[in-house]
Amino acid sequence: MACLFSISLQASTPPPDRIPWQKAPIAVELPVGLERTIAFPGPVKVGVPAGLERVLRVQSIAGTVYVLASRPFPASRLIVRRLDDPAVYVLDVSAAPGRENSIPLVIFHPDEAIEDEEGASGDEPVSYGYVTLTRYVAQQLYAPARLLESLPGVVRVPVKEEPVPLVRGGAVEAVPLVAWRANALHVTAVRLTNQSRRPHVLDPRVLRGAWLAATFQHNRLLPAGDEADQTVVYLISTRPFAASL
Repeated sequence: MACLFSISLQASTPPPDRIPWQKAPIAVELPVGLERTIAFPGPVKVGVPAGLERVLRVQSIAGTVYVLASRPFPASRLIVRRLDDPAVYVLDVSAAPGRENSIPLVIFHPDEAIEDEEGASGDEPVSYGYVTLTRYVAQQLYAPARLLESLPGVVRVPVKEEPVPLVRGGAVEAVPLVAWRANALHVTAVRLTNQSRRPHVLDPRVLRGAWLAATFQHNRLLPAGDEADQTVVYLISTRPFAASL
């Protein structure tokens, strides 16, 4: 009997532009009318000049800043402050018509992103996209053993299997199941269980943490006690799960 494997991606996200923070202003070019995301190593607060408030929408959620320009404007400086340490970032943001680049940006500290690879052969490390990594982890959970495939450079890492405050609102319990590391990226599978008596539609915007991508196996949970009251979310980050939450 053939075994079918299915995964539902809530959004198709291109690989991000990774920019190291080196204490120099980072230029961020925005298209008009298209939202762009900027991920930081932790939760942040963004200072927006008064003159930009009418033309630039800025939302900061769990370490990711969502920016949307409604009209063109010249380069203007935004000051971004970390909420969990003294770090401050400087962005020079501009918007112009005709731009189409809405690729996500990831701001990282070079000393945090570089990880020691013990036993490395000296060959160039293999890089994988978000979709490939998500499918790999989902297969490890759901596919039969005979269909499992390995990915060079992807290694299992420990994660505590205990409830964590991942989903805002308190209606959904989250428990990490398993995690992998692929070079500078970490992928964690987290079981989500509806604790309420009502159906619950999952939204990545209510997740706490600094995630590059969040993919739900199913995004609708039936009431607690139903056989479909659980699902799994696959989270990709630049740091281990506990440090990204």
